[in-house]
Amino acid sequence: MSAEVGIGLIGFGWMGQAHSRAYRAIPTYYPQAGVMPHLAVVADTDPARVEMAKANFGYREGVADWRAVIERDDVDVVDITAPNGLHQEIAEAAAAAGKDVFCEKPVGIDPNATAAIELAARKAGVITGTGFNYRWAPLVQYTKQLITDGRLGELTHYRGRFFSMYGRDRMGLLSWRFLQEEAGYGVLSDIMSHATDMALHLFGPIKRVVSVKEIFVKERPMPKPGSGTHYDRGEPGDPTGTVTNEDYVGALVEFENGARGTLEVDRSIFGPQSQMAYELNGSKGAASWDHEKLNQLQLYLPSEQPVDGFMEVLAGDAFPHQGNIVPGGGNSLGYEDLKIIEALEFLKSVIARKQHAPGFTDALAVASVAAAMVRSWESERWEDVVSLRLD
Repeated sequence: MSAEVGIGLIGFGWMGQAHSRAYRAIPTYYPQAGVMPHLAVVADTDPARVEMAKANFGYREGVADWRAVIERDDVDVVDITAPNGLHQEIAEAAAAAGKDVFCEKPVGIDPNATAAIELAARKAGVITGTGFNYRWAPLVQYTKQLITDGRLGELTHYRGRFFSMYGRDRMGLLSWRFLQEEAGYGVLSDIMSHATDMALHLFGPIKRVVSVKEIFVKERPMPKPGSGTHYDRGEPGDPTGTVTNEDYVGALVEFENGARGTLEVDRSIFGPQSQMAYELNGSKGAASWDHEKLNQLQLYLPSEQPVDGFMEVLAGDAFPHQGNIVPGGGNSLGYEDLKIIEALEFLKSVIARKQHAPGFTDALAVASVAAAMVRSWESERWEDVVSLRLD
């Protein structure tokens, strides 16, 4: 028997479409899971997107006003992939209506907004999920198991980064992502949230940080209303506007377990294109993984290897989740496969009525680290990480 879960998705841009493809794929890749997503309704302010959602993705209905999604009886889960500035109003309204909520990161436009959203969901008693999809890479899950099993020993060093290409083109348009009033912080919210969540997931809570920021591209061409994405570009001589949030954030971190590390992110760097990566060391070994090569793990376990040095481990159906999507060893997964796994695990939590991880509690932990980084920008010294949890 499969449990049907009604999905109401708000925001049908690229990420909303990725989520929708993931929901549609679950019954075909994981028929034994007993999870049957039902694409009930989609909301988007662009009529063409709404029509595409119905015609190509199988949504039964489409609306312009997101409030109509929350009001429907056939919606069990509200999935939020709208721009960051809308997350709080939508998430709080969905929780108040008793809907389970999945929200792409950053959950709140700033750390305080994330704290308010987490409180609203906790008081409502709804199941929450957050789009920290890199956790679900099979080799990341394997790394976590190595740590849990003690095979890497006492954790000592962590180096996490997310270097992304989307802002390196100096003629890239001044989309909402580059504006503090629409996106909130820049890379702190957009990609440092991923790097921080991965560090917390693998190494545990962070005790204190010292952090710096920079805007490397201070002006960008203005977008043309109603067209373009943050990957599109203008031309020399086009009118420009001011970038108001940061391109770069770097931090030294001290974990509660005594390990030391660095976290670094940049959206305007040349070279790496989508390098969400970590390198970690313990008293018995080391591991490193890079999303650009997500099907490869560099692993060093000297007590278990016949030859001293790093060995390359290839992803395959011996690792969690992968065999349902592609069987055999050395066969590759892609980014959207991680979204399928993410959607599956969240809906399993919804059906079981068990709080999900990563959920809004995890988003709050990330936001608490981000708030300490912001304080460090202002104080220019080490700042303790203090939980933003509201009572």
